[in-house]
Amino acid sequence: MEMPQSGERIRGRENMGQYQEAYPTPPSIHIRRMPVRDGLWVVEGVNDYGGGQVFNVVAIIELRDGKWWRDTRYYAEPFEAPEWRAQWVERMES
Repeated sequence: MEMPQSGERIRGRENMGQYQEAYPTPPSIHIRRMPVRDGLWVVEGVNDYGGGQVFNVVAIIELRDGKWWRDTRYYAEPFEAPEWRAQWVERMES
């Protein structure tokens, strides 16, 4: 798994399992959508870590020979939309 924003990479099933087991407080995860095509999954969701820490997340998962090969995750904090563009946009549901 790669997390470009923090510059981290976890290699191997064993390391990933230990990372997941050691995670202090796993977030609740809400998946918005997950299109899948030809060994490529794109997962869009929201991770809620509690205490007001809510992040939009996109995970790009690549399969090789039917097995999980690469997982790249991007996290983004929500922000208030600027007023100047309100006339051209509509509000999305959270």
